[in-house]
Amino acid sequence: MADPASPDETATKAVDVAFQHTSAKGAEFRTWFRGEHTNFNPKLDQIMALDGPENFVLQGWLPNEPLIDKTTQITAFGSCFAANISNWLSERNFRILNRAEDASRAYVVTMGEGMVNSFVIRQQFEWAWENKVFDQALWHGYSAEAYGYDEDVRLETKRIFDETEVFILTFGLSEVWYDEPTGNVFWRTIPKDAYDPKRHKFRLSSVDENRDNIRAIYDLIRKYRPYAKVIVTLSPVPLIATFRDVSCITANSVSKATLRVAVDEVVREVHDEGHLFYWPSYELVTDVFRSPYRADRRHVRPVVLNYIMRLFETAWCKDGDVAKGELLESWVRAHVAAGTLPAELQRILAKRRPYPLKKFLSGARFHEDEKANTAIHALLGQILENWRAERAEREAADQEEPAAP
Repeated sequence: MADPASPDETATKAVDVAFQHTSAKGAEFRTWFRGEHTNFNPKLDQIMALDGPENFVLQGWLPNEPLIDKTTQITAFGSCFAANISNWLSERNFRILNRAEDASRAYVVTMGEGMVNSFVIRQQFEWAWENKVFDQALWHGYSAEAYGYDEDVRLETKRIFDETEVFILTFGLSEVWYDEPTGNVFWRTIPKDAYDPKRHKFRLSSVDENRDNIRAIYDLIRKYRPYAKVIVTLSPVPLIATFRDVSCITANSVSKATLRVAVDEVVREVHDEGHLFYWPSYELVTDVFRSPYRADRRHVRPVVLNYIMRLFETAWCKDGDVAKGELLESWVRAHVAAGTLPAELQRILAKRRPYPLKKFLSGARFHEDEKANTAIHALLGQILENWRAERAEREAADQEEPAAP
């Protein structure tokens, strides 16, 4: 048996024991491997900067360069949010094929914003390009009128698709009404006079079903328009009602989440091909702005919507007309409308005069967090400097004009 260690030896060994003293400032504190990409959720001062949405929402979703110019032929349809994109780009003189007069008979024109689920969008591509019909009345208009499988309409739809260089498809919901014997899905629900409880059913479609639909749409476009690009979006407009026996608010969360996951899976599958892209309009509305909806809690406030459309134009359009100052003021106006910034700013922004804004900023405190307050002051300070520069340019131009004889 070995002799027990002396007290001095025991003390020496105890001194040799290493203790880790860590602090948040020390390098040893960061002990977790974080992979190649670590993108943090932004704080308010970060997201409020003019480049906040670009850095913290659009990051990773945009092409290397804008895809659209004034000659690009675009088709946009799906849920009602697709109409906002069509209207905006059309008013800015971009070529929206399904806004042209000679395309008026196609269902992607007359009912383009009413095709809210992935099944019916897929049906339009299969019908137009592969002449697939469904042997029953699945398609109905806003007044429950039946839309049949008219060959002239199909050929018009095919012509639009055949000429399209960029498809913008907006998916709205994953709740569907369907015909149980065939499995075919309706545009929305069934007219009362045609409803048969023995065969017409309601259900929440799955992530897998929606993923398969979106992938099938993408594959059809790649087959018939191999050089076309596809931009998919998720509509931020929530359900007006659910047919599930749960609250509409919770049902809407599931409906949107189902589609968002399906979109993400397809985009990740084919990302390297460089033809499919996601535009995060859903996240811009629901995660960036404080109160982005009107009193009906469904429709996005026009000022917020206008900002998102300007951001879309700057991100996707080579020939866009949105100046940096215009985007900045639109960003601030959207936050005023959404309640993040004081309503008093709306009057000041409308007049576009430097002194009232300078006076307002001198005593304003916008947020209890100091960094957020500083960021908002900096944002409005940029507008103030822009206005001062504009006034100086006007005054210089006035001085250069020759005096009248």
